[in-house]
Amino acid sequence: MRIAVAGKGGVGKSVFVGTLARLRARAGEDVLALDSDPMPGLALSLGVESPDAPLADAVGRGPDGRWRLRPGIGPVRAVQRYAVIAPDGVRLLQAVKVPPGGGSPVPGTAQGFREVSRRIGDAPAFRDWTLVGDLSAGPRQSAYDWAEYAQTIVVLAEPTWQSALTARRILRIVRTKERDAILVATKVRSAVDAERVAQMVGESTFATLPADEEITQADRRGQAPIDHAPGSAAVRAIAALGERLASRR
Repeated sequence: MRIAVAGKGGVGKSVFVGTLARLRARAGEDVLALDSDPMPGLALSLGVESPDAPLADAVGRGPDGRWRLRPGIGPVRAVQRYAVIAPDGVRLLQAVKVPPGGGSPVPGTAQGFREVSRRIGDAPAFRDWTLVGDLSAGPRQSAYDWAEYAQTIVVLAEPTWQSALTARRILRIVRTKERDAILVATKVRSAVDAERVAQMVGESTFATLPADEEITQADRRGQAPIDHAPGSAAVRAIAALGERLASRR
């Protein structure tokens, strides 16, 4: 499985990616989670407490002054050296994260991450790995190909106009690049909500994920949803969707 997840801020991208990554790892898969969102949501959803930003050590300025991976560091070595080990053995590689003491070159880490994400899909060492990516809110990273490793872009939308219009734009952008994209309705409380998302976006949904108070409670406690409530409706729905996505490989 090689996916990246996009959508408006607050639709549940990090919860989905973090929970799916843990579930697939528990199923015996080698999983790499690629976090290109500067917000800390994915680390929290995976159950990683205050991760460092070690990717800064992998980049330097070239003779032309541009940031790039240091000589001898390709995508495989970058993951081996600088990915954080999350629960269930998931590896987490983060972009544009700043350590508590500062000093991390944000443009440099972002560029290094982009190099890794652009080349990781062709790396033989990761041929059999599951790759799941969390894109930042909105269409920008989809437009600028921050997830070239992904075979499918999963676009999340909740039943609100702002969320639906953002999803519609992302879907159009992705498809202009002749890439696969699917729509998933999130925070759904009824069949009416799911139908509303489909109508507002203008296409049928591939799947739905329910609104779930347990996800809110997990966030309040600073826990990963899969640790706080492994049997919750949302976690079960993510597991089912993960099986469907895996079957599309």
